[in-house]
Amino acid sequence: MKTMPAGEFKARCLKVMDEVRRSRQPVVITKKGIPVAKLVPVDEPTVDVFGCMAGTAEIKGDVESPVVSPRTWKAGR
Repeated sequence: MKTMPAGEFKARCLKVMDEVRRSRQPVVITKKGIPVAKLVPVDEPTVDVFGCMAGTAEIKGDVESPVVSPRTWKAGR
């Protein structure tokens, strides 16, 4: 992990941010040799599984009525 004094970071801030984004390597910023902050790349966006199959199924026919007539059921007798 790369370390950088705060003064140098202040002078090169935008370039350092671009480098962290490109290389995905964090940079620790120090003040008088003591770490005070860490610049890390942003996590890649995750794919949400909720709704990912929306629009891929097609309903054919009547999905509410039973397949066989209720008169043929034996459960009610």
